[in-house]
Amino acid sequence: MTVCSYDIITDSSANLPDSMIDAWGLKVLSLEFIVDGVSYKGYDPDVKTDNHQFYTMMRDGKEVQTAMASIIDAEVLLRDSFDRGQDVLYLGFDSALSATYEVISEHMEKIRAEFYADRQLRCVDTFGATLGEGLLVAEAVQRRDAGYSLDQLADWAIANRFNVACWFTVDDLKYLQRGGRLSAGAAFAGMLLSIKPVLQIDGQGLLIPMEKLRGRRRSIQFLADKLADTIRQPTAGAPVFISHADCLEDCQALERLILERFPDVEILVNELDPVIGAHSGPGTLAVFFWTDQER
Repeated sequence: MTVCSYDIITDSSANLPDSMIDAWGLKVLSLEFIVDGVSYKGYDPDVKTDNHQFYTMMRDGKEVQTAMASIIDAEVLLRDSFDRGQDVLYLGFDSALSATYEVISEHMEKIRAEFYADRQLRCVDTFGATLGEGLLVAEAVQRRDAGYSLDQLADWAIANRFNVACWFTVDDLKYLQRGGRLSAGAAFAGMLLSIKPVLQIDGQGLLIPMEKLRGRRRSIQFLADKLADTIRQPTAGAPVFISHADCLEDCQALERLILERFPDVEILVNELDPVIGAHSGPGTLAVFFWTDQER
């Protein structure tokens, strides 16, 4: 871990593996999910979430609620950094999908202004979710370690956040319907026809439907084709991040399709965290990559 004059704080919604969080010295602010009245952290360094058990509960009909990150937790992380003489860059969860960024960034700035006027804080809305947010954070870490100042890195993140392509497909429309992103009638008709929608996070940070495809295989192929058509000219080791909600075989199928065309890219796979998965459901599959086409 590189010693630096500032810390990076991000959210559990960035969905990065524990190994990267530890190696990079990231500070993670956790969102929460609630099952049967019991609240759980989306990220807890001391407790490994059993994602398979979580998605099994969803398949069995358990309804899951989610909650934004706690301002108390945010303040603890911020004060820890400032008390150690570190400035802070906060790379936050898409403000169009959660109130977390707006509330947390405002509270952080209030604490800084009242108690740490000599410290610097920059907050950036990533307009990304899951490993799309994570991909921006991962690149930010590399640039931090290459010597970017806090202001340089914050400005870079703002300038490049819309060059992270974020594409999703879901396996069961009822979860989008529960979340108000699809009418009950459309969800019922889509399930009868085995419709598998493909969605994108657009330039306003909204999750919008782009395609309606018959069958899972076609939706997976679409994700691979979209990557092939729009990925920034891939060099050896170019990052491609994939999130999946307890659908490893489909994830592996997508990996194979990508590697057939781009054998030198570096693919990172991680299970979709429960806070995001609660809204899209088991079987969600998502791919994230750098593109020159701003979304």
